[in-house]
Amino acid sequence: MDQFLYGIPLLGLLFQVVGYLIAVLPTSAPIILRAATPLGFGALCGVVCERSGIVNIGIEGTMLTAAFTGWVVAIATVAVLGPADPGPLGITPALIIGLVAAILSAVGVSLLHAWLSISLRTDQIISGTIINIAAFGITGYLNNVISAASPTSAGQFLKITPPTELTDLPVIGWLVETLLNQGPITISLIVCTVILQLLLFRSRWGLRTRAVGEHPKAAETVGIDVIRLRYRNVLIGGVFAGLGGAFLSMELSNSFQAGGTAGRGFIALAAMIVGRWTPIGAFGAALMFSLFLTLGQTIKFAPPPGQLGDVVAALPDQVFSALPYLVTIIVLAGLIGRSTPPAADGRPYEREATA
Repeated sequence: MDQFLYGIPLLGLLFQVVGYLIAVLPTSAPIILRAATPLGFGALCGVVCERSGIVNIGIEGTMLTAAFTGWVVAIATVAVLGPADPGPLGITPALIIGLVAAILSAVGVSLLHAWLSISLRTDQIISGTIINIAAFGITGYLNNVISAASPTSAGQFLKITPPTELTDLPVIGWLVETLLNQGPITISLIVCTVILQLLLFRSRWGLRTRAVGEHPKAAETVGIDVIRLRYRNVLIGGVFAGLGGAFLSMELSNSFQAGGTAGRGFIALAAMIVGRWTPIGAFGAALMFSLFLTLGQTIKFAPPPGQLGDVVAALPDQVFSALPYLVTIIVLAGLIGRSTPPAADGRPYEREATA
């Protein structure tokens, strides 16, 4: 049956691609989940902000700021306190302090966006664009200055090694390894996604958040402080973006690269839209985009056989580098008119004057 499907002109090539992805999924799933971590956290940031009525395209710059701050503070902590023996998962005081600093820096950037968008009621797209440009320029410059001093690394968070009794289980062993063979920030993404899904749709805070994002004037009439709730939620979104940025420089690697987010903040926004502004949906979309982010790496380690292998071998590496961004454009183009954001998304709210 497989040979018949694969033999169909053009369509058979698509069947081969699907069959190849299914075949390599058990071995590539841990890498896909790892690569989805900054996308997932960025998407959660977008969900919390836009469910409150605040468009935040500054996720890219927020994550970049967090990645740089966490890396620098961890190195500075090692210089002050001295090196320490890594504990479980490679955890050291320097890494913990660096992680906290990364989150606080992201919250600070989010506070700036909230002030511009909520208090000053500036255009939210422009506010986010300013944050992205400023973060790219400032972190790039400071990185050049600090790199000239050749700072040592502060280490990185390490992956858990699950017991072989679990990973060798038939059928589900690869899934167990995918979920557990990760660092602490990646595992926290799964926990945060589930908790946020429950809170957003099963709690008083979630009901108020969705009310503010859909009809803020009606929410105000029943006693909800729209301004205060929007501020709070944008700052919560900053925590998620901070974790995504910290992952890039403290778990995925132990260094910072200028512009190291590489458009992940924008792909995270696409994942949020594909996931229809829900945490679980956004996480699933992040995994889908992550599949294409890691496809080039997967093909190098396990090249596809047959006709598909010949086609892939003829493609330059740049095709795989551009693939996730092309897929993002195609998916978003297909969702135009089908995915509806919160009704008050991006609309500044001005409290009515009381007599």
